[in-house]
Amino acid sequence: MSTLVEDNPAKHRFEILVDDALAGFTAYLPRGEVLVFTHTEVDRSFQGKGVGGTLIRGTLDQVRARGTKVVPQCPFMAAFIDKHPEYADLVADLA
Repeated sequence: MSTLVEDNPAKHRFEILVDDALAGFTAYLPRGEVLVFTHTEVDRSFQGKGVGGTLIRGTLDQVRARGTKVVPQCPFMAAFIDKHPEYADLVADLA
């Protein structure tokens, strides 16, 4: 199973392709140097196969490479970051 995570700025979302098929996405709202993630969705046929985690990991790795931050309003992304503290530094401090 080959996967590719890429940004689709026209749709304001990162998408994951599994064997060249769109398997899911995580949507965001750009707010300057911060991306507010609002929703993550994985196609039913790909659920339970680790696709969601691969999508979030790939997204956060790209966000880190850009030097931007995230606001994980999406419960799936927030839970992923809680379970993977190596990504906690990417969460924007809105205080």
